[in-house]
Amino acid sequence: MSGVAVEGDAALADRWGLPGRESPDGAEAALVLRRENGRLVLAGDPRAYGKPLAVDFVAGRAAHRRRFGGGRGQLIARACGLARGVTPSVVDATAGLGRDAFVLAALGAEVLMIERVAAIAALLEDGLARARADADTAEIAARMHLARGDAGRDLASLVAGGGVAPQVIHLDPMFPHREKSALVKKEMRLFRALAGDDADAPRLLEAALDVATHRVVVKRPRKAPPIPGPAPRHVLEGKTSRYDLYVHRALTPP
Repeated sequence: MSGVAVEGDAALADRWGLPGRESPDGAEAALVLRRENGRLVLAGDPRAYGKPLAVDFVAGRAAHRRRFGGGRGQLIARACGLARGVTPSVVDATAGLGRDAFVLAALGAEVLMIERVAAIAALLEDGLARARADADTAEIAARMHLARGDAGRDLASLVAGGGVAPQVIHLDPMFPHREKSALVKKEMRLFRALAGDDADAPRLLEAALDVATHRVVVKRPRKAPPIPGPAPRHVLEGKTSRYDLYVHRALTPP
């Protein structure tokens, strides 16, 4: 039984290799991709998963952060090396809902998003299409590119075909929280139902270190251990999270 089925859109189901809701393989799926109010959403039992999940770069949280997020002083911007006169290209190898990629693109970076889960990649593609059609976000969305695949296994080939130089590779592997933790909100529960925990994070870090030309940036919960492997060169800490930096060479102005 598949965990996700597509409702009312055979072309979308075929594109992403997912069963239709009406098919025997999709009839019992716990999560459904469907169109609601002009956007693609992923929905499940609201008692378990809350509101339907969508990618929205135009309004809501993304719009607020675009206007008031703090520019290049934000922790993620500093970690990825965006500074005066320096705007590196970034590969977000664990794109998720694209929130970090959008922040970096809004600050001028060319970003390749890689996502391995078909349903999440479909939400990203839909969110990008709507952002490219909106005057306020079209320029930002034009700097965002999407590739579907497993970065831990195929990072080099995905980057080679993605058209973005891998100066900086950003990783945000899923960290295994206990089910009773307050951090496991309904939205995250839905996401984990699809993506699981990243047990292959050491392999992903190794691949990123091989492919990145300048640095690898790993987002972690503030008190979590580093990913097993080489020790980070630098650490930037925030209130709830931190960035472990693995530096090959300095980022300099062109």
